[in-house]
Amino acid sequence: MEESAVYKNYFERYTSLVPEREILSALAGQHKIMNDFFHAVTEEKSQYAYAEGKWTLREMLQHMIDTERIFSYRALAIARKEAQTLPGYDENVYAANSDANCRTWANLVEEMKIVRESTLLLFTSFSLDMLNTTGNFSTAAATVNTLGNILVGHFYHHINIANEKYLI
Repeated sequence: MEESAVYKNYFERYTSLVPEREILSALAGQHKIMNDFFHAVTEEKSQYAYAEGKWTLREMLQHMIDTERIFSYRALAIARKEAQTLPGYDENVYAANSDANCRTWANLVEEMKIVRESTLLLFTSFSLDMLNTTGNFSTAAATVNTLGNILVGHFYHHINIANEKYLI
């Protein structure tokens, strides 16, 4: 089974942002970027949205946490040879129901750090065969390794948005 055209057309916008070739290096390599971003945002600034109807930085970070969890689950399921197509998700529905703005920036940062550590441990546990296993989710197919690269690229994507739109 090959990676689908949906993957190539949609998720390449994330994977193209990943400079590392090895997934564990890519995941671990974001540690400094994460910490710089987390420290650059104050509690007050974390409540800022750059336009009406756009997410606050808290909502954006919660989205990053949710996405990391979802794609990690997809990677786990595919590595374990799940035959069923995994469901998609609507990030806007998740964001609207997250109550991220009721949490502190510090609490969200702590959760993101723990989730990333969990993701790194999960990908460390995958054999080369598992990393190369392809599975289906929503309307796409991808390898476990590619799902990891999507996670890394997704983080870079939102850091870029934070720098451009939120002036971090």
